[in-house]
Amino acid sequence: MSTITLRVNRQTHTIDVSPSTLLVEALREKLRLTGTHVGCDTSQCGACTVHVDGRSVKSCTMLAVEAAGAEITTIEGLANATELHPMQAAFAEHHGLQCGFCTPGMVMSATDLCRRNPAPNEHEVRHWLEGNLCRCTGYHNIVKAVMAGANAMQKGGKP
Repeated sequence: MSTITLRVNRQTHTIDVSPSTLLVEALREKLRLTGTHVGCDTSQCGACTVHVDGRSVKSCTMLAVEAAGAEITTIEGLANATELHPMQAAFAEHHGLQCGFCTPGMVMSATDLCRRNPAPNEHEVRHWLEGNLCRCTGYHNIVKAVMAGANAMQKGGKP
């Protein structure tokens, strides 16, 4: 076992993990942050996407020990205490979800895209989200939500 310190959602946590513990396992099982989902265990679906030092990462492909010292944000830490992040609000407003299983990973990926490219076009959104799978929506409303979220993020407000 190794003792590591993770900074997750602006809080510091010291936990014991085996060297082979994946970041997604540490988040879900040690820290009880279950908004980060495990969908495939093979890095194909994107349901486990979180931000590590501001960049979207599939947490099923990163060891928890590799994340020690990094700033990690999960879907639970994206919003502030009183209101949803603009991308979360856009997903709700534009019906960018159905069952909701893929939604946390989609939102985390989309916010990273918009940090890098504040005004993505539809093609850029679709290309960026190729690593995130949804089995319900057909992506049309997800793309609309991401574009609305990008616009809201630029304006600092609601979609």
